Amino acid sequence: MEAHLYEWANLLIRWLHITVGIAWIGASFYFNWLENHLQREGHKPPGVAGTLWAIHGGGFYYLQKYQVAPEQLPERLHWFKWEAYYTWMSGFLLLFVVYYLNAGTNLIDPSVAELSPLAASLIGISVLILSWLVYDGLCRSPLGRRPALLAAVGFILLVALAWGLSQIFSGRGAYIHVGAAIGTCMVANVFFVIIPGQRAMVDAMTAGREPDAARGLAGAQRSRHNNYLTLPVLFIMISNHFPGTYGSHWNWLILATLMATSILIRHYFNIRHLPRPAKIALPLAGAAGLVVLIIFTTPAGPAPAEAGLPPVPFSQVESIVQERCAGCHAARPDFAGFATPPKGVRLDTPAQIRAHKTQIGQLAVTTSVMPPGNITRITDDERALLARWLQQGAEHNSENSQTE
Repeated sequence: MEAHLYEWANLLIRWLHITVGIAWIGASFYFNWLENHLQREGHKPPGVAGTLWAIHGGGFYYLQKYQVAPEQLPERLHWFKWEAYYTWMSGFLLLFVVYYLNAGTNLIDPSVAELSPLAASLIGISVLILSWLVYDGLCRSPLGRRPALLAAVGFILLVALAWGLSQIFSGRGAYIHVGAAIGTCMVANVFFVIIPGQRAMVDAMTAGREPDAARGLAGAQRSRHNNYLTLPVLFIMISNHFPGTYGSHWNWLILATLMATSILIRHYFNIRHLPRPAKIALPLAGAAGLVVLIIFTTPAGPAPAEAGLPPVPFSQVESIVQERCAGCHAARPDFAGFATPPKGVRLDTPAQIRAHKTQIGQLAVTTSVMPPGNITRITDDERALLARWLQQGAEHNSENSQTE
């Protein structure tokens, strides 16, 4: 019952997180698109910076953006904030349920660092808080007036964070905490900078004062940062499905490359409708980076079997899989926290073991991300034996099994 309830909690929180995240990111992309498509030339009403005509859903829309604010505050003013808040709250709840309640499985890797679940969880929460304090301090410093330099320093710090966390957590845990740190900075931008700035402008208008344009500019800067960080965060949200990235020895470098290429591609889409010519080299450079990354991460595959070594008895392979893997990958998992086998992969029979030999090789040999956190304590010798079994064909010696 506990595993069943945990699985449903995971599902429902993840569903909520993705739903509100789509709403937040969609609003961010839409307003960035709107900013880049405003008609700024020609006749405009006083105080208006740009206008836009649009058609959607069978209706025409006319939008105006003011240079600072309209002369009179409208009766109804729509705020975009709860999408961001709900995304972070559901994301942190998901982080707690998946990674902190199961730190020994999903967050801690004893081969990387021996940590207690409490210590690992406290480190993770501290990373979120410190990331915001450092980022916000940089934005408020003189560096904040030099956008390109601020972006470069921020990216270098993100790469350093990815490397540092890869020396503490499992690859999967490191990735998710980089994403959680970015997401925390993004929602804190909304909560501490963007919304307060907008409230200050509304309050000034209500009191009959001229709104402070500087508050609006600060909010625009943070909103622009959020826009560029969405693609890296979206990758990290799905990264746990791709162990070839977080399970690599160079996982931090892979993440840095993916973040850089996605930011380049996002920048192109941000500027391609501006009056100045868009630099097509940006998405091409991003695509080239992805091609290099695909080549760099290509698995070598099983090495040729060494001559003279005896065939690996399938009974030994089956014994390792049953002891180290089948606790989760069975029709009825007996491992705490699992109501069904992860991803529907079962390894209870010889036929199932052979059917999933490729996944066994990738996850237990090439990347060593399974078992998660090495919770079942598979040894290097056992991984080496599985590797040799794969090198020798993984099928020809199945007659050694007494259970087939």
